[in-house]
Amino acid sequence: MTSTLPNTAKQVNRYLKVRLDGRPEELYRAASHLIVNGGKRLRPYLVIKSCQMLGGSVKDALAAASAIEMIHNFTLVHDDIMDNDEIRHGVPTVHTRYGMPLAILAGDVLFSKAFQTVSISNVHNTAVSSKLVERLAEACVDVCEGQVLDIKMAEGKKIPKREDYINMVEKKTSALFEVSCAMGAICAKRAGRDIENLASFGRNLGVAFQIIDDLIGVLGDPKVTKKPVGNDLREGKKSLPIVLAIRKADTKRKKAIMAVFGNPKATKSQINQAVELMRSLQIEHDVRKSALQYAEKARNALSPYSGAAKSEMMSLLDFVVKRSL
Repeated sequence: MTSTLPNTAKQVNRYLKVRLDGRPEELYRAASHLIVNGGKRLRPYLVIKSCQMLGGSVKDALAAASAIEMIHNFTLVHDDIMDNDEIRHGVPTVHTRYGMPLAILAGDVLFSKAFQTVSISNVHNTAVSSKLVERLAEACVDVCEGQVLDIKMAEGKKIPKREDYINMVEKKTSALFEVSCAMGAICAKRAGRDIENLASFGRNLGVAFQIIDDLIGVLGDPKVTKKPVGNDLREGKKSLPIVLAIRKADTKRKKAIMAVFGNPKATKSQINQAVELMRSLQIEHDVRKSALQYAEKARNALSPYSGAAKSEMMSLLDFVVKRSL
């Protein structure tokens, strides 16, 4: 990954520590719980690098970068509640550690603090502040809509079409990557085409990121993922690798895959067989090809620009699509 990411994360962490200090102390400990226990700060990094690429500085983008991390963690807190997950980043989830009522309030305060942060950071430039709030609000709406699409997809009996999966990902996951880059451009006091170019980069990067994440979720090495092999298949997640495998398999192989799909009682032998069948269908090749197509769209969106910040964003893009299983 790019060498400047850890340094950016430290700067964002310091800013977040100040913004998330308040009373009652337990509320702010709950709100900061996931932040202090992990996360790569990819989205804040995109805000800052997008701003720098267009002539702005870290100082110009730091508040917006921190706000996007608050929103990201807000979604994690609520996702864990909805999914009833007990562990994230190797520690108890917020609702497991602090209880459901405080977890909900922790998510709410993260959401509120994010908008407060972008508003007061540009108090002397209402045009920039207004644009930041508008784009961030649009992204939050997209995330909520995407979450519902994901829930409906999971509840439905049909295997979704590829375009339905992509539509869900663009809202649920990609929206925050898109707004991160757009906000970086706004912080650099750019408008029009520059904002949309950066938004396009973030949107396509986000789709590529989720596609590869889903590939790792079903075919990844348990030593790396910290989850059992074929975990997403056993849980019945309708991710792109699984959708492609089910649609591509012949009757015999499809039957073996479906015997594991969404079956918590599937044996280790059945799971290993299903995973090997997916490998034999060259699902990894198909999924990586799809991710590379989105990466190419992201790359093209930044073709008008140059400089060190662009090179670092390209390095991040390469890292995302080339992550190993």
